[in-house]
Amino acid sequence: MAARNNTPSDISDALRSAGLQVTAQRLAVYRAVRDKPHAMADEISDCVRSELGTVSRQAVYDALNVMSEHELIRRIQPAGSAARFEDRVDNHHHLICRVCQSLVDIDCAIGKAPCLIADDDHGYLIDEAEVIYWGTCPGCQQD
Repeated sequence: MAARNNTPSDISDALRSAGLQVTAQRLAVYRAVRDKPHAMADEISDCVRSELGTVSRQAVYDALNVMSEHELIRRIQPAGSAARFEDRVDNHHHLICRVCQSLVDIDCAIGKAPCLIADDDHGYLIDEAEVIYWGTCPGCQQD
């Protein structure tokens, strides 16, 4: 998987390495994902529009899809939620509050994919385990 990118040149280099054109839209989409981890596509679209002006929602969705396909960003879709996007593409999991839907990253217990061993792999070559922990965040426990 690609490493987490932080600087504009890293983002541009990662796009080029993936065989993608470096465009203002893709850079703005990446910055929005980096600045608002776990945001949904509509939130990202709003951020990109505030930065660039008129950009179609479809153009943002297309950028999100192509960048997630090339593992420059990660798409997650917890049960009952729209897809969310993040720039952390390493092996990690998530913790979601059942009350307020806040979502945080949780490092993998072992740190190396797949980090969980299936009891019976049915002949599959497993390379990733996706885990979502559900609970109640400290703020919602206070209410």
